[in-house]
Amino acid sequence: MSKTETHLVVIGGGPGGYVAAFFASDLGIPVTLIDREPNPGGICLYRGCIPSKALLHVAKVLNESKEAKNWGIDFSEPKIDIDKMRSWKDSVIHKMTGGLGILSKQRKINFIQGKAIFIDSNTIKVSKVNGTEEQISFKNAILAVGSYPLTIPNLPQDPRIINSTGALELENIPKNLLVVGGGYIGLELGSVYAALGSKTSVVEMTSSLLPGVDRDLTQILSKNLEKKFASIKLNTKVVTMESQKGGIQVTFQSTDLKETAEVFEKVLIAIGRKPNSAGIGLEKTQVQLDQKGFVKVNAQRQTTDPNIYAIGDIAGEPMLAHKASHEGRVAVEAIQGYKVAFEPKAIPAVVFTDPEIAWCGLTETQAEKENITVKVTKFPWGASGRAATLGRNDGLTKMILDPETERILGVGIVGVEAGELIAEGVLAVEMGAAISDVKLSIHPHPTLSETFMESAEAFFGQSAHLYRPRKAD
Repeated sequence: MSKTETHLVVIGGGPGGYVAAFFASDLGIPVTLIDREPNPGGICLYRGCIPSKALLHVAKVLNESKEAKNWGIDFSEPKIDIDKMRSWKDSVIHKMTGGLGILSKQRKINFIQGKAIFIDSNTIKVSKVNGTEEQISFKNAILAVGSYPLTIPNLPQDPRIINSTGALELENIPKNLLVVGGGYIGLELGSVYAALGSKTSVVEMTSSLLPGVDRDLTQILSKNLEKKFASIKLNTKVVTMESQKGGIQVTFQSTDLKETAEVFEKVLIAIGRKPNSAGIGLEKTQVQLDQKGFVKVNAQRQTTDPNIYAIGDIAGEPMLAHKASHEGRVAVEAIQGYKVAFEPKAIPAVVFTDPEIAWCGLTETQAEKENITVKVTKFPWGASGRAATLGRNDGLTKMILDPETERILGVGIVGVEAGELIAEGVLAVEMGAAISDVKLSIHPHPTLSETFMESAEAFFGQSAHLYRPRKAD
């Protein structure tokens, strides 16, 4: 076994790991980056964010081709070439991960394809894909090993029961598909298969889709999905799954304990993810985990082992790529001795369904749960000229405000391109903008971004396109 030394080792090449490694290299720190894939990118690029969004774009085009009938354009029934679609999706992945590989070489980063396990607080052993092993001593390490999909215990070993990774392989288009879990992963992938022609059903244990997200946002999405999905079963849990010749027989149980059974050609399990904190030798270090398996970190993303930092999914929720990237930069700056902390006021979240849902900062649901007094202002897209020209008035822009200072504490949006719009909300929250600041900021007309300004105007009872006089305080 060969032995080498490095100043910084980054374990995991996802959006947290490669951003940390690249940033460290830009600051002149010698870096070794370790990942199991041939190029940086991680789950996000290989089996997550990017391939799912590529397929969601396909779904959007298919849905718009049907909606065009309302505008006087009638397309013939689309012919779906599943092999070509899969090849296009894979080409996007190859292009992006290949580009990251080039950037890694340009930065002279020592990239190793393999799996790393801690020997102690200053040493790791890397088992390379070529069968050799290398022992690396380091001054500091950044853990960015991500997470993996959760599953239901005691499921039959059947290739027709898949997780998000299997769904993105796009092996075929099943006649009918059950999605277990009404979170963002299940709804996004369910939307893809529904658009491609699968009779898609969703089962969720709680009383609404996207548990925890504000109801006024999810209601608009639910109304749209009810038209596209074969069924949405809320307040329902899966009791058993059994393999049969014709598919997977699933038994459901509602809150009144009534049981029903249906057979599905495929079942997608999308009930959440768990951090990859086991099996990497953390017990050989001083790193501590919480009850959910997340690595405990401070504001600098430093673990209870002073030499080791942790970022991304393994460092706690929310499990989002952009959160991991920002944490990576903070960790590197902390290692360099800068006075820095990971203290965002607004981490944006986006659900890329149709319509999209996006939010940042304090939500109305969170405020109610934590007994925080807030004021809420809303602008329905039924009054938006731009939404009307798109034939998509199914939207809403809302802002959560401090009742005393009228500062913006949170923003929520549902509607087409909500994910592109939420950045204005993030900036408003992070900069401590008041609702009057947004009202006085001239927005272009006609645009969807204009709904921010109109929502602010509505708070003062001054929206030209929405008659809603301000209530007396």
